[in-house]
Amino acid sequence: MKKVAFVCVHNSCRSQMAEAFGKVLGLNVFESYSAGTEERDCINPDAVRMMKEIGIDMTLTQHPKLLSEIPSVDIVITMGCNVKCPHLPCTHREDWGLEDPSGKSDEIFRQTRDVIKEKMEDLVERIRRNEL
Repeated sequence: MKKVAFVCVHNSCRSQMAEAFGKVLGLNVFESYSAGTEERDCINPDAVRMMKEIGIDMTLTQHPKLLSEIPSVDIVITMGCNVKCPHLPCTHREDWGLEDPSGKSDEIFRQTRDVIKEKMEDLVERIRRNEL
């Protein structure tokens, strides 16, 4: 089974939502991880709240992690952090170009969450079809 890492700066919002969607939508398709380039002590409470709205509780199994805390992966998805991401060995890398919704309205958060879900559904299908 492929391993996919979702990476952003703080690993507290977008990458955490992506990891959570990966664990649900990508179940039995790939293993889902997330990590950041800088340390953070907790997941963004607004991200937790927005995911709970749709029945996903990130607080049960997730916490912010640094890149050094995740295993080697096959696929790296960056969130669009506009920072130089350290090199992570992988067979495929792509950037989802998502703006950080932290500090913005619930509507912006929901839009970001929903875009992550759409991109995740596409990723799951591409992996199922052995395109990645």
